Amino acid sequence: MNVQTSIQTGVGQRDRVNDFVIKIANVNGTGSASANGLLMKTVFRMGVPVVGKNLFPSNIQGLPTWYEIRVTKDGWQARSGDLDFMIAMNPESYAKDVQEVSPGGYLLYDSTWPRPELTSRPDITALGVPLARMCNEAFGNARTRVLMKNMAYVGAAAALLDLDLDIIHGLIGEMFAAKQKLIDANKQAVAIGYDYARAHFDHPLPIRVAPMDATKDCVMIDGNTAAGLACVYAGATFGAWYPITPSTSLMDAFKAFCEQLRVDPETGANNYCIIQAEDELAAAGMAIGAGWNGARAFTPTSGPGISLMSEFIGFAYYGEVPLVLFDIQRVGPSTGMPTRTQQGDIALAAYASHGDTKHIVIFPGDAKECFDLTVAAFDLAERFQTPVFVLSDLDIGMNDWMTPKLTWDDAWRPDRGKVLRAEDLEKVQKFHRYLDVDGDGVPYRTIPGEHPKGAYFTRGSGHTKFGGYTEDSNAYQEVLDRIARKWANAAAFVPKPVTLDAPKATKLAILTVGGCDGAAREAIARLAEEGVCLDYMRVRGFPFGQEVTDFLAAHDTVFVVEQNRDAQLRTLLINETPAKKAQLISVRDYGGMPASPRFIIDGVRAHLHGAAKEAAQ
Repeated sequence: MNVQTSIQTGVGQRDRVNDFVIKIANVNGTGSASANGLLMKTVFRMGVPVVGKNLFPSNIQGLPTWYEIRVTKDGWQARSGDLDFMIAMNPESYAKDVQEVSPGGYLLYDSTWPRPELTSRPDITALGVPLARMCNEAFGNARTRVLMKNMAYVGAAAALLDLDLDIIHGLIGEMFAAKQKLIDANKQAVAIGYDYARAHFDHPLPIRVAPMDATKDCVMIDGNTAAGLACVYAGATFGAWYPITPSTSLMDAFKAFCEQLRVDPETGANNYCIIQAEDELAAAGMAIGAGWNGARAFTPTSGPGISLMSEFIGFAYYGEVPLVLFDIQRVGPSTGMPTRTQQGDIALAAYASHGDTKHIVIFPGDAKECFDLTVAAFDLAERFQTPVFVLSDLDIGMNDWMTPKLTWDDAWRPDRGKVLRAEDLEKVQKFHRYLDVDGDGVPYRTIPGEHPKGAYFTRGSGHTKFGGYTEDSNAYQEVLDRIARKWANAAAFVPKPVTLDAPKATKLAILTVGGCDGAAREAIARLAEEGVCLDYMRVRGFPFGQEVTDFLAAHDTVFVVEQNRDAQLRTLLINETPAKKAQLISVRDYGGMPASPRFIIDGVRAHLHGAAKEAAQ
């Protein structure tokens, strides 16, 4: 169908320059990731804000996979919930894909074979391009034909959406810098799709990309890469892990950065240690051992791994050993959906292990905060001699985020906390590992082997404040109460919440955490257009500081936005603050997709409508 004809018959959209959503449906294992990333990076290099979301299956190959690109001149960071341009490349998902397109949208498909199911909706425009036929004619190798078909749809999309072909060619050159034959083949495939679209359709479409200047001070990076880099900058020299989606790429990034930055230039010796353990419990034990020996150590995992680590987490809590744990959350319970995102480990991280345990938890909201707050996590772990959780999720960790360039203060020095060195121990009459000398709940620690006076027995069993074994109730309770006091004092040191005041005074607010930030901010902006004003807070640390308590007290109704079934953030607020249950209205979405503002808007509207109806009665 000719695009111009579709516009005349009322099917086409109004002009939406730099404000639309592309989705590519493909088959996992066919090499589409490079092509999809190429599309997103081209938009970014044209100076236009963009968000990429990879929706992939948990098997190696064969199942449907989708990649969603939001072109957003306003710089929104969440999925919009709309779909304007679908590239349908997988026959198995055609029925789903064609139904997802918003009315007035466009569907690009491979017309090598008849596809009547893709031309069945009169309210969208179907654009057929014989991708397979053209690639079969141009390339001889079967695998090459599959790969180049992806690059051909990049070319067709470039023509239809007015993407800069020079930028695409430059990116291809960067991707295959050492392989000229691949550069030539990929450029040829792009040209095949580009030339066909220009010859057969009016172009560009009413949805298109126009150059801006909004990305020059930004980078595209995923949260796991940013966190892995932060571990290096924070001084971490030891990491132990067991592979699990979606945390594996964090350790991959740490290893790659260590190979660049932690190799002695004179001797060639590695100044770091990475161990793949036999399971998550062993990984936690190794990291605890390294932390006990004075190294900055960490372990990355996801919810199932935290479950397995629980015994050692309790040991580090009670034995007071610094440890940083990255929990890149995925959908549970049990195996759940390993390649979908959720915020289902909030309660697990806060209270992990048996007995009375409470942990410091850090909640980054994007890739940049994965860098900044990871550094803070290592300082907190050593300052308070305790496990610290960095609670990210699959959306933050594995998807590409447009973020301001990462910066570093060369004057920064790590906070090692209360460590007695050899010269300090010379002045001490007798060292007691668990004695609260300063009254702040934090005892002094020593590094093994530095001085005989610093020797002590690290106990996971009942011990007194002097470090000796005990089953005496009072002595045990005294230590446990001090640890609780230490944890409570950490509230003043965890990252402060982010707040946003409404244009006018209001008693309504949204409070959220982590990756819901972009969706919440956009929902607030849209609701403001309807006359509904809400203040905003995004919590970034637990235990909750006074700022959280004051924010809750200042509002009659607080919509608690989170991605889990059981309202875990709301429960934590009820347990750990004076807030009343009735004022905390739960707004949840837990299907595994990255957050969209729609569920928040719908939740707020539903509550306000119900409250207004009740008041009228």
